Amino acid sequence: MTEFPRRTARAIAREVNAGTARAEQIAQQTLERALAYDAVQPQAWISRFPAEAVLQRARDIDRRIACGEQLALAGVPVAVKDNIDVAGLATTAACAEFAYRADVSAHVIERLVTAGAVIIGKTNLDQFATGLTGSRSPYGALGCVFNREYVSGGSSSGSAVAVAAGIVPLALGSDTAGSGRVPAAFNNLIGFKPTRGRWSTRGLVPACRSLDCITALALDAEDAALVDAVAAGFDRADVYARRGPAQPPAIGPRFRLGVPTPAQLADLAPEDAERFASALERLRGAGASPVQVEVTPLLEAARLLYGGPWVAERTAVLESLLATRPNAIHPVVRSIAQAGKGISAVDTFRGLYALQGYARIAEELWECIDVLALPTTPGIYRVGEVLAEPVTLNARLGLYTNFVNLLDMSAISVPAGFRGNGTGVGLSLIGPAWSDTALLQLAARYLQAGALPPAPALDRGPRGARVQLAVVGAHLAGMPLNWQLSSREARLVRRTRTAPVYRLYAMAAQTPPKPALVHVGAGGGHIELEIYELEVGAFGSFVAEVPPPLAIGTVTLEDGTSVHGFVAEPRALEGALDITATGGWRAYLAGR
Repeated sequence: MTEFPRRTARAIAREVNAGTARAEQIAQQTLERALAYDAVQPQAWISRFPAEAVLQRARDIDRRIACGEQLALAGVPVAVKDNIDVAGLATTAACAEFAYRADVSAHVIERLVTAGAVIIGKTNLDQFATGLTGSRSPYGALGCVFNREYVSGGSSSGSAVAVAAGIVPLALGSDTAGSGRVPAAFNNLIGFKPTRGRWSTRGLVPACRSLDCITALALDAEDAALVDAVAAGFDRADVYARRGPAQPPAIGPRFRLGVPTPAQLADLAPEDAERFASALERLRGAGASPVQVEVTPLLEAARLLYGGPWVAERTAVLESLLATRPNAIHPVVRSIAQAGKGISAVDTFRGLYALQGYARIAEELWECIDVLALPTTPGIYRVGEVLAEPVTLNARLGLYTNFVNLLDMSAISVPAGFRGNGTGVGLSLIGPAWSDTALLQLAARYLQAGALPPAPALDRGPRGARVQLAVVGAHLAGMPLNWQLSSREARLVRRTRTAPVYRLYAMAAQTPPKPALVHVGAGGGHIELEIYELEVGAFGSFVAEVPPPLAIGTVTLEDGTSVHGFVAEPRALEGALDITATGGWRAYLAGR
């Protein structure tokens, strides 16, 4: 499979407006690219419009251009994170049981469509935008486009992959803790997070409603600025929308650049530290005068996002689902949302008081500097690593991003080179609220200050012959025996359920506790499971370690397909407890 030549949104719009290219032709090429890349990472998309609907939308653009209109995004294909409403498509937030069909598009989508954008479809994400890895989705974990053994970053994982793979030049994501900036960094993109309220969030499934932003993932800073020019604007119907100041903060040809002291970057991986140092030199070339600043209070403020009362905002969004269908929620996401139930009004006010103190420190910071530079992330992890340790490693990825929305800042992640494993490194440029335009202009200056290393080829190669394996118990992510899969570099590809022909039993006298899955036909139920993919050799060594009365056989899934999976011998039921009604092993353990 050959590389897709990447074209900016500006180039596409310019040609379509000039009549030297047709939007229909661009749309057809985009559909072909999407289909071709499905062979590599089909889980990048949750849904796409039918081809004819996309082409008809493009023909409408061509007619408008023929009638003399000039459109800022004429014929530009756009991917949309599946927590943002697009009329005519379901909004799932990566949870099928939550899904609803959107009759009206989000305000930002309406603005893009009016400007000539062609929406292709909805992209995968960490469920309910809760995560920074791209691995917390029942639709499958995504890998970095340059090395799929490593995480794509999230939660806007599918949007980043769609742009970085060359399918579309622009995608929308969302960002509460870094969900647009982290995947942009890993995939060598621009990740622009505007000031809260600059872009309407009407039509966005909230993560933390008071903090959420819709974001842009783009190939360069000029394209991000183009999207901002279209999307930004006060929306009276959005209670969190804000009007910007008459004179927003500016960044002059010479500016004060805040940089952390070396001691505050102790968590940086060595390669990332080298790339950050090189990026600072590029910023000198763009006019920066570095000023060492103390960022510890900002990093302390970041802990409030998941260690303070703002967790309860996620609980508020999922309250009904938690009460009626908790098993529909990804286990890690569910544990985070459930934690919010224990937060009191007193806890909330204490958190607000603490945040106000950090906000005052941040205000004083802007008296000393114009822009703050930080690494976007301290490093990157393999997909298997974050599946085995989903909470700690995810939290570490947000070290330098979590505080930005809490402290009402604007930010943009720009490319800063590549690691030896081919994954991208990002540099974050952070400014006070409403410095968006200035940051976009600075990002362009940074990228023009000297050539960055060329991007490696996309990772499209096969991983060798691979086998899919369904697990239902102690080998699930986060469970005691999952290490037997992660140590073989098994990759979680999706979470689903069995066909309704199985019963699940908690076996007696097992250490660690394990269930038995038994095919019964009529009278069975759906059982939750995870499907992993691993190389044939690793699969063989795994099977050799499976102890009786368990064995590896064939399991039928709810979509009618079959994979290898755990089954049980009849003796497994001696003294066992039928737990089918719980729907799965996690739910059974939670109930205990």
